Amino acid sequence: MRAGKYLLGLWILAALGSSLMSGSVSAKEYFTVKNNVLERPTGYREWVYVGTPLTPNDMNNGKANFQEFHTVYIDPESWEHWKKTGNVRDGAILIKEMTSVGSKVATSGKGYFMGDFIGLEATIKSKREFPDEPGNWGYFSFTNEDHKSIKKAAKLEPTANCNGCHQASAQDDLVFTQYYPVLRAGKSSPEKAVGGK
Repeated sequence: MRAGKYLLGLWILAALGSSLMSGSVSAKEYFTVKNNVLERPTGYREWVYVGTPLTPNDMNNGKANFQEFHTVYIDPESWEHWKKTGNVRDGAILIKEMTSVGSKVATSGKGYFMGDFIGLEATIKSKREFPDEPGNWGYFSFTNEDHKSIKKAAKLEPTANCNGCHQASAQDDLVFTQYYPVLRAGKSSPEKAVGGK
């Protein structure tokens, strides 16, 4: 009986070791996609914050394409990969939380201050899910037309809706790292990622 348990234990260890060495144990995924529909991720505010670009209407002749704050987060495992390699890993997800410009005056002075949450979007790099999309990136919007609520799931956006701009202007692998100081500082450099120079 003991010999049988011992052999079973050895077999399990050998199988586990083999899968680890072959690389078949996959990295953690922070999303669920089925038939090109993404379930809204939860807990993303616990991820790594990378930046908040803003292109206000009053600096763009009243017609900014994206006139809200875009607060962007990256999943923790992709952040660790980025710091080590300087590359976006397959399986990465970035979440963009959109907030209106609420006020331009505060006790500290004039500026742009956040108002209400008005939308949520996500982009995922996945060869498995998006083999035919440029760079294997898929884009999703959970934003409802009323800009007061968000959907529980979102369909993959048509390629032309997002990829064209990302292909033409994004600095790193279709990601606008030029606007995200945390990603710029952390690229292949864990020490700089925590504020070092």
